[in-house]
Amino acid sequence: MLVNLVLHMEDAMPSASGNGIVSKPSNHSVDETVAKLKGILQAKGITLFSLVDHSGEAEKVGMKMRPTKLLIFGSPKGGTPLMLAAPSVAIDLPLKILIAEDADGKVWISYNDPAYLRDRHNLPENLLQNIAVVGALAAAAAE
Repeated sequence: MLVNLVLHMEDAMPSASGNGIVSKPSNHSVDETVAKLKGILQAKGITLFSLVDHSGEAEKVGMKMRPTKLLIFGSPKGGTPLMLAAPSVAIDLPLKILIAEDADGKVWISYNDPAYLRDRHNLPENLLQNIAVVGALAAAAAE
């Protein structure tokens, strides 16, 4: 399962399998990390389009899952130039951050590596800054 691969990474480096996912440990619970990230997004004027509570939805159908939430966020001002330059990037936008607890109770923040997205969609280097903010957002939420 992809989530298991992401959750067992030891540092904030893309996985060895080349899947383009970066994971960083959080110093907080899933809910605390989500609240912190939501506050950061709001303070920076970044739109939170959706919060998907995977574990909450699993519970609704009688299944148990460790706390797992996905935040989908972005800014048309940043994303639109990327989609104009490379329309296929729309499949990976808006930006997403996954916050999940692993089997050991450790919380991880995961996101698509902007360099991986650049290569995947042949994005112009000068537009990479439009999505590179995701790493700083994840790091700030993890602190």
